[in-house]
Amino acid sequence: MITLLSPPVTVAIHSRNRNPTPINLLLTPDPSRQNDGVSRTVAFTTPQNYADRLTHLLTLKKWAPLWCPTVVVEATPLTQSNVLLYLKPPNPFDIRRSSLLEDFSAIAFTSRTGISVFTAALVEIEAPPLSPFGEIFTISALGSDSDLLTDDFIARICANSERIRVLVPPNATPSGLVESLGPGLGRKVLCPVPLVVGLEEPQVIPDFLRDLDLMGWDAVRVDGYETRWAGPNSAERLVTRERETVDAIVFTSTAEVEGLLKGLGEIGLGWGDLRRRWPGLVVAAHGPVTALGAERLGLRVDVVSSRFSSFDGVVEALAHTWQSSSSYM
Repeated sequence: MITLLSPPVTVAIHSRNRNPTPINLLLTPDPSRQNDGVSRTVAFTTPQNYADRLTHLLTLKKWAPLWCPTVVVEATPLTQSNVLLYLKPPNPFDIRRSSLLEDFSAIAFTSRTGISVFTAALVEIEAPPLSPFGEIFTISALGSDSDLLTDDFIARICANSERIRVLVPPNATPSGLVESLGPGLGRKVLCPVPLVVGLEEPQVIPDFLRDLDLMGWDAVRVDGYETRWAGPNSAERLVTRERETVDAIVFTSTAEVEGLLKGLGEIGLGWGDLRRRWPGLVVAAHGPVTALGAERLGLRVDVVSSRFSSFDGVVEALAHTWQSSSSYM
């Protein structure tokens, strides 16, 4: 039996310059309110592994998705070996066959990619890295990422599911994860985070590790996958639409924002050029962490969803913004 901890969450959508409006997003949406009757084009900059999910949600609103990836997120041979180091026995001839993971009390996943990388690594090893006997081991993940913590995943970590506690913080942010983990008391927590290449490492990563340390955890970073700039052509899909309107752009990470700005710079443009081209462009951020990162890079964010455990929140925030504005027209 797996212990699942996930306290109830109060949901609200925030739109800049408006009072927060409570919305019960767990109810089935009324088809008559799926959009405001206007054809919209919504650009988004997610990497490949998130593109299908966001495309689907935008299509349900009858909006035209425009995928403009500005970062690539994937495992590499180096990052795969980094993860396997903690899962394989350091000495295959040791009769205890204990892995380095036995020295830890928790794993803190802050992304879906991190869980996917661990899943792939677990398939490669012969036996679960954790003994069936020992203290409770906590595996934590944010929001809908926890869907990947399946029974099969748990069984590959430890044959005794009673030893595993799955923790899903009500606040689906790295800081919320730290708060839910509670005092570390000197225990070790493994933190799979991205190795950022060609871009500046978002402040959220060192802040997360620092907060764990301040909470008394011995936070051990492992570069589990790579996040890198998509290259000098990363802004082309957006800027080639000079005569077509883009109504909104959705960012789901700070790295995506920096990637777009870097791509615009490669072709002699800046963010101000896009704003002048599309004065009504709505900038939407998937959660406050992304919004803060975007504003640090000089972008004004118009819409921030407080429901950021999944992409549904930012899509509903956009819909709410447009429905509210159309009601005054």
